[in-house]
Amino acid sequence: MRPVIGISSYLEPARWGAWDTPAVLIHEQYVAAVREAGGTPVVLPPGEDAEVLDRLDALILTGGADVDPATYGAEAHPTTDVPRTSRDGSEAALYRGARERGLPVLGICRGLQVMAVASGGTLNQDLPSIGTGRLHREAPGTFTEHGATFEAGSLVAGVLGTTSTTVNSSHHQSVAQAGSLSVTGWAEDGTIEVCEDRTAPFVVGVQWHPEMTADHRLFHALVAAAALARTPQA
Repeated sequence: MRPVIGISSYLEPARWGAWDTPAVLIHEQYVAAVREAGGTPVVLPPGEDAEVLDRLDALILTGGADVDPATYGAEAHPTTDVPRTSRDGSEAALYRGARERGLPVLGICRGLQVMAVASGGTLNQDLPSIGTGRLHREAPGTFTEHGATFEAGSLVAGVLGTTSTTVNSSHHQSVAQAGSLSVTGWAEDGTIEVCEDRTAPFVVGVQWHPEMTADHRLFHALVAAAALARTPQA
């Protein structure tokens, strides 16, 4: 059986056909990347209970709107998105539940930030305000490319087979403090690009969007880790 990979999703206004209504949705690229990597994707709507993890082999926390600053004890910056409280609460619970169950986890963009906040960390709410914004996003809905370096011996360096590469970004917030996670990757301006849990076989969050590129090695590594984790050990 193909490993079953849960993918967190959005609850946003959407329009199709005759409908104009709140909808559970996700970029198709996440689903395609999981399928290409040999996994079976299952989309998890905001508000989903962590008990669903008992039927999954791994978890992907996806990109999207800003994490509510109240979750890490901060006041909202003027540029911070309207909170998606159902996503914030359920994704934090999913992450903690996945850790309790020993499931592999991949966080992408917002997903990395959810991981950091759930681990006791904090966020920079607006990179342009601290002078580093244009490197990471010139305008909403666009991507920029920049260099990133990784700690030698880190999980991400092992998966990508290098300690430096070019990544694609589309974000105006970033991890400020990683809590109990270890920082193992940085953008060329020092922005945190990767956090990992060194106590787990595969728990990693990246600030860029690998699903939007042709390089899906992180998805392949996640699916492989999921298959290994569910295999009975002798």
